[in-house]
Amino acid sequence: MEQIQHRHVQVRGLKLHIWYTWRHQMVAVADKGYRAIAVDFRGFGLSEQPAEPEKATLKDLVDDVVDLLDSLSINKVVLVGKDVGALPAYLIPALHPERVSGMITVGVPFLNPANSPVRFDLLPEGFYVLRWKEPGRAEADFGRFDVKTVIRNIYILFSGSELQVAAPDQEIMDLVDPATPLPPWFSEEDLAVYASLYENSGFRYPIQVTYRSRAKVVDYGLSSDPKVPAPSLLIMGEKDYFLKFPGVEDYLRTGAVKHFVPDLDIAYIAEGSHFVHEQFPDQVNQLIISFLEKHGI
Repeated sequence: MEQIQHRHVQVRGLKLHIWYTWRHQMVAVADKGYRAIAVDFRGFGLSEQPAEPEKATLKDLVDDVVDLLDSLSINKVVLVGKDVGALPAYLIPALHPERVSGMITVGVPFLNPANSPVRFDLLPEGFYVLRWKEPGRAEADFGRFDVKTVIRNIYILFSGSELQVAAPDQEIMDLVDPATPLPPWFSEEDLAVYASLYENSGFRYPIQVTYRSRAKVVDYGLSSDPKVPAPSLLIMGEKDYFLKFPGVEDYLRTGAVKHFVPDLDIAYIAEGSHFVHEQFPDQVNQLIISFLEKHGI
């Protein structure tokens, strides 16, 4: 028990922004004697709703993690972030290096808020990120369906390798054929858990913080040339649609990302999708555990 009390891995995710996304990883690291913590962030799942969700920014999530560590009397952790959750996750060691002994992200590398390598200006108008940035558009799109159908559509649509682009007469949810089955690694039970959590929280805050807050000018307190000093691991699925965002693959393959994260290893999983940690949990778990052991954490 003493080993568990003194080895902390905070497992955190912000793609679907719900603790359940880490169900496979939490068990694996706990079995190795680590303490694993996953949370529903403010406005997600079972957590309370912010009073003014339209004012949400990713900095709120940075502050929440630091406050959580303080409340649990945890001095130092390994942070694990998924997708958009990687963005505030990486900001924590850049701003509070003394609190982070290691960084692991799935699907998204460090992206400098002041100068992102992603060329959103080269993406078509119908691209989902651009559509859902528009106030009210995602809410109206989702509002045509029950919560379970929205989650089902998201898992079907975003487990593919192509960019999600709607025609002028379509919304993003229209891209999914209702007859398409769930991915084989995502069960009806998984769907029911996600749906129950989002039925509690709704999508208002998740949409705001994920798609609209990044358009705001936010003072994160970063230097003009931010660095993540902690040893880091990025796990990518080779078939993750994110690799087709303009600028992303070049940023990773050329090693430009290491300007900001010097001690970075990148692991690619051949058939991995955007949800690679749920699709191939054993491979991802082994990569995480090997990283922890390699760095003596």
